[in-house]
Amino acid sequence: MSILKSRETILALAIAALLAAVASRFPGFVAPANLAGVFTDTSPLILLALGQMAVILTKCIDLSVAANLALCGMAAALMNGAGVPLPLILLAVVALGAGLGAVNGLLVWKLGIPSIVVTLGTMTIYRGAIFLMTGGAWINAHQMSEGFKAFPRAVIGGLPVMAWIAVAGVAGVALLLTRTPLGRAFYAVGGNPHAAVYAGISVGRTQFAAFVLSGALAGLTGYLWVARYAVAYVDIAGGFELDVVAACVIGGIAIAGGSGTVAGAVMGALFLGIIKNALPVAGISPFWQMAISGTAILAAIAFNAASRREPGRIILRQAEAAE
Repeated sequence: MSILKSRETILALAIAALLAAVASRFPGFVAPANLAGVFTDTSPLILLALGQMAVILTKCIDLSVAANLALCGMAAALMNGAGVPLPLILLAVVALGAGLGAVNGLLVWKLGIPSIVVTLGTMTIYRGAIFLMTGGAWINAHQMSEGFKAFPRAVIGGLPVMAWIAVAGVAGVALLLTRTPLGRAFYAVGGNPHAAVYAGISVGRTQFAAFVLSGALAGLTGYLWVARYAVAYVDIAGGFELDVVAACVIGGIAIAGGSGTVAGAVMGALFLGIIKNALPVAGISPFWQMAISGTAILAAIAFNAASRREPGRIILRQAEAAE
């Protein structure tokens, strides 16, 4: 059936099967309040996956997103300690995150350095900058104002503000990718860079824009993470960039660029979020999460490879029939 060839459909069925399996042993897991909590817990991953998706669409990758998140989160905590109003903190972390993303984009665009090399380097630099800012010290809950901590947790319409920000991010990126020239440029640059150049699209400038978007979302997520968990330190969100890439790959974002949907990226993040929340409930070691995530990534890559080979086999059979 053609419907089963849709990555989003397969992923939706996998999520439904996963929820059904967990609910068969722990019915409370699928209670609306708990599912809302799972979505809220997954909101940072969703926001970062949206930015990572834009970067991957342009044939790049951003491994510095978690370090960007940590640096912006620490900056937010320090500004809060200095008495800066929350609206200014939000603007500042988004601008800082976008600036850090711009550094990645400029190095890729102007110097032609592969994005994986650039972002591996900046990932270490950003983590080091946090240590220089704080001397390795932590900022804990009692050092943060109540308003700073309360904003992401405030409930509106049954969901915390953090979850609503993720929903707004999904809607905004979906509109960007489907209704704007920049969004179409992301796909064009990743799908066929040479054709994009002939169409008047600057490959470097488009990749730069993708890194800026990824950085801005990471900056915003940095504040949300630190405020929700009420702690900031050097290694916050350590290794989280791997979850972000995994969410994109599982969601069908082609690592070679030019293909993928917002729905796929969101469902990839939700798939990992459900696993992360379900395994402790089932009494299964968290290390199994990595094994399951790795298996899902391999399955996603195999699906992508099979999808690419399918047209070739059809053409070959048609040619054989013609002979």
